[in-house]
Amino acid sequence: MKAWYFSTEEKKLRYDDNRDIKIGGTHEIQGEPILCKHGLHGSVNILDALGYAPGPIVYRVELSGKMDIGIDKISAQKRTYLEGGVDISDVLREFTRWCALQVINLWDAPDVVREYLETGKEELRDAARAATRAATRDTQNKKLEEMVMEALK
Repeated sequence: MKAWYFSTEEKKLRYDDNRDIKIGGTHEIQGEPILCKHGLHGSVNILDALGYAPGPIVYRVELSGKMDIGIDKISAQKRTYLEGGVDISDVLREFTRWCALQVINLWDAPDVVREYLETGKEELRDAARAATRAATRDTQNKKLEEMVMEALK
């Protein structure tokens, strides 16, 4: 079964295993795979795999042997690394900006936020983050105050 898998920059298995990850290589475990406890994991959906990612290095893998299949991940006896081993940090930042732009119309975003999301200029990132936090905090404060005042009536 084809799946996605992420590793750290060290490109080694975790949890005191420390085997190197190499394209074309296969890792195997003994015993029954059990989700979150034992086995070589991966996710069919890349967003699911990203939720478990310990780092930005992505692989396309083939899971085989006995498998324990869950909703968003699979634990298998064997995992073969088909392609990848690439740091996709820049892709993930671009994707995050794209996601934010899909809902930017739902709030009055400060200009610096919109510019950062549209351009990805790193020199704007800190200012955009600060402006977003300030705007979010103000909105949350106003809403909570309204709700408490209503409860006090």
